[in-house]
Amino acid sequence: MLEELLLNEQPENIKISQQINFENWNELDQIRENSREINSEGLMLKQKNSHYHSGRKKGDWWKWKINPLTIDAVLIYAQKGSGRRSAYYTDYTFAVKNEDKLVTITKAYSGLTDKEIMEVSKFVNKNAIEKFGPVRTVKPELVFEIAFEGIGFSNRHKSGVALRFPRILRWRKDKTVNEIDDLEEIKKLIQ
Repeated sequence: MLEELLLNEQPENIKISQQINFENWNELDQIRENSREINSEGLMLKQKNSHYHSGRKKGDWWKWKINPLTIDAVLIYAQKGSGRRSAYYTDYTFAVKNEDKLVTITKAYSGLTDKEIMEVSKFVNKNAIEKFGPVRTVKPELVFEIAFEGIGFSNRHKSGVALRFPRILRWRKDKTVNEIDDLEEIKKLIQ
């Protein structure tokens, strides 16, 4: 019905997602892998006879995302969380190399286990350099792999880039601050 309406009305500000026909899952997976080329997170799979569902999609709707992009960055700022985590540092700001300096690139609030959050909080308490209200500057020693869905240039961020949906993928205890990613290399991810 929507397609018929749009064909007749042809409004400029409404677009319908392309229906993808495929013969097998391998073919569909290849189409999904090319999602970034059209600024997409992946594919939305739906049964043809499915009704539109408001809110969270379950059952006959499934979002098949591409694997996230990742970078290695160092923790430089931490702030305590709220609610049941108000006693722990759970809000983190990360930096990457920019020539011989560190430059902030993103914040992330999720991805660590409760045990890891307690361990990071202990580190922050022992290694805080400066206090700015609730924010603590810490020694740049803890390296984390940050996952994100997209990246683009941004005038609002010191690094000149913005990450889309950043989150902590894992704590890189096997890496030092000398092994974090370089901003110029990260900018090459922007298409």
